[in-house]
Amino acid sequence: MNIPAIRSATEAERAKVIDLITLSFASDPLARWSLPDVDRYLGIMPRWTDVFAGNGFALGTAFVVDGLEGAAMWLPPGVGPDVEGMMRIIEENSDERVPELLSVLEQMSRFHPGEPCWYLPLIGVDPVKQGRGFGGMLMRHAAARCDAEGAIAYLESSSPRNMALYLRHGFEAMGTIQAGSSPVLTPMIRYPR
Repeated sequence: MNIPAIRSATEAERAKVIDLITLSFASDPLARWSLPDVDRYLGIMPRWTDVFAGNGFALGTAFVVDGLEGAAMWLPPGVGPDVEGMMRIIEENSDERVPELLSVLEQMSRFHPGEPCWYLPLIGVDPVKQGRGFGGMLMRHAAARCDAEGAIAYLESSSPRNMALYLRHGFEAMGTIQAGSSPVLTPMIRYPR
């Protein structure tokens, strides 16, 4: 069996990677709580993915399985999401969940390490290709880079199903994030080895 390589996504692949993440988050508890209507989800999630994690494309830190079966959209130390773009999307698409969503985002920022770190806003595998180890490959690739740089890594798990993957790769739970009717998110940190 050929083991696919993990590589940086090209700018030309940006739309495909965003589509892959959108597809992989179609049953994610937080994504679907905030966007329960299918049309709204499909209209907003690609834009959200781009402003939340797209800053990694230009830096070569949006990693993909070579056949685009999976993607991990990392932001390196000193680089964050496009917060203005995120707020614009929230304002344009406001509904009754906005106060709770804003509370979730504020809690996320409180858990985010104060020191420079690698941040994983989004990771996903094509649903028909899940269970083949692609998520683990993506996590090993990033963990090796963090270890080589002596850098902390941070993420928020929005799916209890993914917790085992993150724990296997050295992440530790820091607490919980939840507001009103939102699902629980688990902020997680990984120290270099």
